[in-house]
Amino acid sequence: MAEAARRKPAARRAEPPHAAAARFDFDRVIHERVRLAIVSALAVNTTLSFNDLRDLLRITDGNLSVHARRLEEAGYVECTKSFQGRMPRTRFRLTAAGRRALQRYLDHMEALIRATRER
Repeated sequence: MAEAARRKPAARRAEPPHAAAARFDFDRVIHERVRLAIVSALAVNTTLSFNDLRDLLRITDGNLSVHARRLEEAGYVECTKSFQGRMPRTRFRLTAAGRRALQRYLDHMEALIRATRER
């Protein structure tokens, strides 16, 4: 036991420059396929209605609701609800935090692609 305490810790190997990009520390909120599609669609459109977004992504109402709520909780998407006559209208827009999160995600993916191609 005393001998183990006297041993020096194993030297840590230096990581190659691309190793940081190869780590899988993606933003889990955006990394999920449907949420990434929502954020991407909102990045190129100022706002989208619930129906337009649902139809564009070809997903169910329930699926869109669950994923949009998760993005809203993270502060990446803003949801505005109103009525047009008696019809409820829901519109989504990407927040500044959502745009920054998407940019970080894309930067990470680009670094991972570069690191993979360099091999």
